[in-house]
Amino acid sequence: MDHIDAINQLFAELEFAYHNQFHKAFGDAESLVIAKKYWLSCLSQFSPLQITLAVKSVIKTQEYLPSIATMVRTCESGLDLFGLPSAREAYIEACGAPSPKASYAWSHEAVYCAGKASGWFLLANELESSAFQVFDYHYKLMCRRVMAGESLAIEIPAALPDKNEQQLEPAEVRKRIKKLQKELGL
Repeated sequence: MDHIDAINQLFAELEFAYHNQFHKAFGDAESLVIAKKYWLSCLSQFSPLQITLAVKSVIKTQEYLPSIATMVRTCESGLDLFGLPSAREAYIEACGAPSPKASYAWSHEAVYCAGKASGWFLLANELESSAFQVFDYHYKLMCRRVMAGESLAIEIPAALPDKNEQQLEPAEVRKRIKKLQKELGL
């Protein structure tokens, strides 16, 4: 779906939900075409998916035909449309998540990815006043990717094998131990 498809879907849903109001506002084909072009220019910074989810949300909560300003606000504050927590909630979750981080049941993959990008050590050891700024930056980037339709994944590293199949000869073991002792000054 591209932006034109999203605007066409938006207008189709508005027409269905607000039939009488819609036809009063966009009574003839020419005004409808002009309105679609204008709405497209005003909503072009948002992803098509974000626009279609926002119109569904607006229709559920508004009795009257929404304005462009209402749609822009809904798109801008649309984290919940994608199941994303607020930046503050995400930060608290990332700071409090136990290790191993990849195995934790995250509220959304974007929280994990932002925590990983920020650095788990930084989140655990820096003051909130500085750590939150770093996390917030990365979280906003992840949210934009999600709202653009990208799927984020939490990659769980492969487990170590149960036992090491490579056996060293006793002479090689002694040689490595001596090398370690020399390096450590023992």
